[in-house]
Formats: sequence, structure tokens, C-alpha cells
Amino acid sequence: MQFEVLIFAVFKCTGILARQFFRIYPIASAVRTQLNWQQYKLLISISDPDKREYYELESVNNGWTARETERQINSQLYERLLLSNDKESVLAVARKERIPQSPKEIIKDPMVLEFLGLEKNPSYYEKDLEGTIISHIKDFMLEIGKGFFFDSRQKRILIEDDEFFIDLVFYNRLLKCFVLIEIKTEKLTHQDLGQLQMYVNYYDRIVKLPDENKTIGILLCTNKNDTVVKMTLPEDNKTILASKYQFCLPSKEDLIKEIEDVKKIVKT
Repeated sequence: MQFEVLIFAVFKCTGILARQFFRIYPIASAVRTQLNWQQYKLLISISDPDKREYYELESVNNGWTARETERQINSQLYERLLLSNDKESVLAVARKERIPQSPKEIIKDPMVLEFLGLEKNPSYYEKDLEGTIISHIKDFMLEIGKGFFFDSRQKRILIEDDEFFIDLVFYNRLLKCFVLIEIKTEKLTHQDLGQLQMYVNYYDRIVKLPDENKTIGILLCTNKNDTVVKMTLPEDNKTILASKYQFCLPSKEDLIKEIEDVKKIVKT
């Protein structure tokens, strides 16, 4: 029935859109009945076949609505993942040919938080930003990546007589590990990385079960010096990540600059 509704919607639309649809999906078996016509209109507007396949597969895999598919395309999710992954591995995960092995295969840098409805580059208190994220937790989990489940906010840990509070705790079923997120409304420092490393060590030594993978820590910050991050953490670091956040959708020019910056860091 869903297929008939979709085809009926195609024939009702303008000739140009219908021709585009049947050119890209010439046979019925290529059409995914889980997607609606609004999603297919978004997909046929993408000229790059790999990019189109990625959004098509992920819309099905994650049960995205048309609004969520549009948001992920507009936030340039595919391009942001390519900043730290090769195209083949990104598509292989979407095709379910492999399970992500590294947090960089799931977590984006930068993260786009336009759904919070906050102004560009304001000075927020960390607790206020954290509270706004909690009130938009479904959208936030859609942004941070696949397979996340929310565990707790301001998680209290006690080390001898000292209390510490972790901003946000998640669990990722694909990576099979806890993910700790610390929010910084100012530029990241090496002290921030050290604090997060302590939280990750605590979870690995006290909370993590033997069959679970090492805990991942994410510093969500307004700005960062990638060289400071690289020099502060061990060379073989795979569990501590620093990700910038922004309150507006990225432009193509911004992403090109990000790619060039990443290339420079890799070469150093």
C-alpha cells in the first residue's frame, strides 16, 4: 500500500520531478517503501550518487521522518563525517556491511546545535546550555550519532572525599561503551582534557563491565586548538575527542575550511 501511495504522489507532481524520480529509480525494486514522497524529493535533488545513497540508507536504518532527513542533509552530515573518515567506511556502515569500530566513525566535528534555538556565539553558562540540550535530548542524540542512549545528567562520582559531576552520560550500543560528554562554553584548555581523562579512567576502572569497550570522552566546546589537543593526549589516543559546536547550519565554505585545517593537523 505504501508503494502505491508513493507512486501516486509521483504522478501527481510536476513533470520535471517525476522524470528525475524515474531516471534515478527506474525499476520498482529500487524504491524503498519505508520512505515517503517528501523524502524522495529531497533525495533526487542530490546529484552525487554516493551522497544520495548514504542519506537514503540512513533514513531507512534510523527511521527518520521527512523533517529529520531534511535536517541531516541541510546540516551536511555526510560531509562532516568525511572530515574524519574515508567515504568507503562511511558507506559501508550505512550499508550495514560493517559495525563502527572507532568513535570517529559516529561522532561529528563540528556538531551542529541549531535545533536549540540559541543565538550565534553568545556567552552561555555551561549549566544553561546543558539544560537546553536536555530539553531537546531527542534532537541532540540524532546529532551526536548512531546508537546512543541517554543515561544521566550531572552524574556524581566520589573519589575519596572529593565530589565530581559529569555533565552528560550516554551509552552507545554499537561501540558497546559509555560516552561521557563535558560541555565548555569557552575555548578548550589542556586542563579540560585532563579532567575528562580522569572521568574516563574512573568509568573504565570502576563502572565498565569486563565485556564492554573502553569509555569514550567528548569535550564539546566553542573553540579548540587542535595542536594543543594532539600534544596533550597520548599519540595512540582513541577515547578522548574534542568537538566544536555551533548554533547555525554549516555552509559549504565553512566545511571546506574545516577540511583544509584537518589536513594541516594530520601532516604535522
